[in-house]
Amino acid sequence: MKKNRLIYLLILSTFLLNACTDDFLDTKSPSIQSSQNVFENEGMVRSAIMGVYSQLSTTLVYGQKMSVNWQGVSDIELASGYPSQTNTDKTSDTGAANYWCDWYNQTVRWNEIFKLTELASAAVDGIRNSEMLKSNPDKMKPYLGEALVLRSLGYFELVRRWGDIPYKDGMSSSDLSNVYLGKSDRDSVYTAIIKNMQEAIEYLPWLGENADFNCERVTKGFAKGLLARIALFAGGWSLRDGNNFSDANVEHYPNTENNPGMAEVNGYYIGRPKNWRDFYEIAEQQCAEMIGSAENPHRLDPDYGNIWKTVCGLGYNSSNENLFEVANGVGYSGDIGTLMGRGIDGGLGYGSRGFGGTYVSTNAYYFYSFNPDDLRRDYACYWPNYGKTNNVNMESMKNDIMSVRLGKWDFFWTSNAYKSIALTATARVPTGINWIIMRYPDVYLMFAEARNALSDPESVNPVAGMSARQALVKVRERAFGTGSASAANINPDFFQAIVNERAWEFGGEGIRKLDLVRWGLLDQKIEEMKEAMLLLMDGGHPVKIFDKVYQPSDFPQNLYFRYDSNNEFIDLSSVNFYRNLAANPNESLYTTVKWFPANYWNLTEGSETTLVNNSVKVLICASGLRSSYNYSTLFSKLKYGAKISEAYANYNTGNKTCNYRHLYAIYYEDIYESNGYLSNSYGFDYE
Repeated sequence: MKKNRLIYLLILSTFLLNACTDDFLDTKSPSIQSSQNVFENEGMVRSAIMGVYSQLSTTLVYGQKMSVNWQGVSDIELASGYPSQTNTDKTSDTGAANYWCDWYNQTVRWNEIFKLTELASAAVDGIRNSEMLKSNPDKMKPYLGEALVLRSLGYFELVRRWGDIPYKDGMSSSDLSNVYLGKSDRDSVYTAIIKNMQEAIEYLPWLGENADFNCERVTKGFAKGLLARIALFAGGWSLRDGNNFSDANVEHYPNTENNPGMAEVNGYYIGRPKNWRDFYEIAEQQCAEMIGSAENPHRLDPDYGNIWKTVCGLGYNSSNENLFEVANGVGYSGDIGTLMGRGIDGGLGYGSRGFGGTYVSTNAYYFYSFNPDDLRRDYACYWPNYGKTNNVNMESMKNDIMSVRLGKWDFFWTSNAYKSIALTATARVPTGINWIIMRYPDVYLMFAEARNALSDPESVNPVAGMSARQALVKVRERAFGTGSASAANINPDFFQAIVNERAWEFGGEGIRKLDLVRWGLLDQKIEEMKEAMLLLMDGGHPVKIFDKVYQPSDFPQNLYFRYDSNNEFIDLSSVNFYRNLAANPNESLYTTVKWFPANYWNLTEGSETTLVNNSVKVLICASGLRSSYNYSTLFSKLKYGAKISEAYANYNTGNKTCNYRHLYAIYYEDIYESNGYLSNSYGFDYE
């Protein structure tokens, strides 16, 4: 697809499935041409399927929103960083990222995702009703499998982001009998798409089995991995509307920890299906079958960095680690890299725009969650910025613990095609970098999670030929080295080990926030991050970060580091991030920069303004998630707690309606055009 992207876009522009307009509640017939003309010809069928793929790269699908903005605020990712007054701007990406939204927020509209499901449904129905499916099933079934998976993917994204949604198992009827629909409860939606996925898997080839099927097309491996992911979400926790849907088959979150952010309010509660184990069994089975299959072409790339260098350069991963990538086109689609990635200033001879924005960034909390010898750390968290120093292009070390760039996307790894356009561009240029929806380590970690939940970490699944612990170690060995002590050093709480490992492996990839949602941990982990960040700035207490506890003395006052032989890029292995050294070890080789304690600790009287303001910014992030907040206990621990409390009181926090409000509001036009079938829940209508 990368080489033929424009061809597919032209196909889309002339493709018959133009019935779906910008509104999912469309009133046109979805059959402009006769299905007999289209789905009885393999070339036309292929064109139809390519049209569905093209929808994936649009801005409100994976071209920008789901790959960048909708990552939101988790414990390790910060969409739009730590905001100030804009955190409650309910019609912006920033507001939505902080769990503030209302029904006028068009930055979180679902129309383009519904268009994806409608395009895919038309293809599914057309193929099912074709004579060619009967006469040449070997040709047609893979196309049917692709269409089923793409439709399921669309509905999966809708249900985990909006909750209970309109669902139909087919295309819109010309008589409009199934156009105006109310919400289906999410459990029935999950059941339906799981059934579709199970069918699709039987039709699809493995990657490479058919010359046409690469990582930019749906294959058996991705379908099995996606089914496992869907099943874990189907069996996971989410915010429920008890006012409109029965809880007869739903287990309420027990909240044995008495977390105020998980309490039931106004008929809204956190729940999961009572038969959640059935879904975890599906996830374990699919992952085990994939891991144990001799036909499986997917492997872990031995070099974690090669994943990112290859995808930035528009290449294919030689180990087939990437199960599925959304194909983007240079200059046409994909804001991956320009909006998040390693920072490079504009005007350095590489174009005026620069690279690697902070639409999604991370923080010191995530950085210090890593072991020093974890090879993934500097791809997840990248401190240096590339700019001009003394009129020379080179990296400089930044020390803002609240804004750390993601390291997986780098201008210097991008394709020559992108660089040549960026050189003269005066505005942001789509990079064409593909968005990776699933990588192979996800299969190992989903297997480990499901196996542990249903059995234990040590028992061996005979199909996979490994235990949950062995699967986890398999992923860690790439990060630390095969047979290393660090790889085998796993948190005794095995579930917590999975929670941490998925953070270290997938940071910035649009996975973490939604993982935390389904585990019932989103509120808890965000609050743990907030407290740790304030303690880092306070400097007077131990700081718990993931499975580690740092004493203030563990953090250096100054960083010392070397540059490479060209004096251009910082050698990150030389930096004393975890050691406080008394002096520069060699002033002729090492550069010195003050580290974060210099900004926040041992302040003179009256110089605490930055500390107070930044502490408040941390506390008000994600502040639409809970009904209300009370930080009095935390304030009592802090040196400047009284001043932080006074400043914090100037902000509106808490949505006043429900807890765990991770879902989006339905846009007002979609509600008005539903003929009374749709309405918002969770207080979104009346804000």
